[in-house]
Amino acid sequence: MAAPDFWENRPRAKTISQQVTQKRSLFQKYKSIETQLDDLEVLQGLGIEEGDASVEREVVLGAQALEQNVGALELEAFFAEPYDSNDCYLSINAGAGGTDAQDWGEMLLRMYLRWVERRGFRSTLVEVSPGEVAGIKSTMVEINGPYTYGYLKGERGVHRLVRISPFDANQRRHTSFCAVNVVPKIEDPEVEIAAEDLKIDTYRASGAGGQHVNKTDSAVRITHLPTGIVVACQRERSQHQNKEIAMQILAARLYELQHELKKKELKEIQGELKNIEWGSQIRSYVLQPYQLVKDHRTDFEMGNVQAVLDGEIDPFIESYLKRKR
Repeated sequence: MAAPDFWENRPRAKTISQQVTQKRSLFQKYKSIETQLDDLEVLQGLGIEEGDASVEREVVLGAQALEQNVGALELEAFFAEPYDSNDCYLSINAGAGGTDAQDWGEMLLRMYLRWVERRGFRSTLVEVSPGEVAGIKSTMVEINGPYTYGYLKGERGVHRLVRISPFDANQRRHTSFCAVNVVPKIEDPEVEIAAEDLKIDTYRASGAGGQHVNKTDSAVRITHLPTGIVVACQRERSQHQNKEIAMQILAARLYELQHELKKKELKEIQGELKNIEWGSQIRSYVLQPYQLVKDHRTDFEMGNVQAVLDGEIDPFIESYLKRKR
């Protein structure tokens, strides 16, 4: 960074500056933990030397706080992959299950938005397609905060819900599926998109936003013909702005697709490739006949389903990151 020509290549300089900030933050947290540990050892030593039993409780509480800080730092140290520190786009698409699946999509959206609130992050609804009876067919949310992509990348996959359907007059148990996808927000992804590969449609925004949003075709949907990837944006009042945001999302998804294809090629060479089918859920949320949320990749489970649906998904995120590491 001290090189005279450092800022001549601004994109590269910005990336390096971000890396330095992240590494400096990690190092400062490490030094803080080191100081905490030293202070606790001194306090414990004084307590033993003076025979003061009242110090024990203070040491125990300090050790518990230290353990939490070490756990948080350990988790942050797992974020070593490209774009882990970036903001992200999270999308939900209802699958098999009809109205139940669309209602499940809205429940998942609420779960992630509550998680964002718990973390003190920020979310912005980019696009939503309401269901015919209830819930949502699809939605995309932009999530901003430190390491949001690193935290949420493990949420990619099929999420399965088992419950007594509120839409079934006979109160039968139904199984619903929704697909969750997470891509990093990349400012300048190195992806070439040819104009002839795009099909661009405009339509009226379906969500709230005032008279202007509801009466003009401001929302934009872009289909990338070679891959079949579809992105949409209805966040802004301007069609031009919505198109710009949709193109950014498309570029990020194409970049992520290229990255995934490279990883699959490597796994094929190593003989480790596993097919991921629509029915191969990563997590099951069972409300009836018993209550349990289970991650099928890590075998981690929680019996308090309501807490999970209220956004308490950190234990699942942590167990996935540790298992992956």
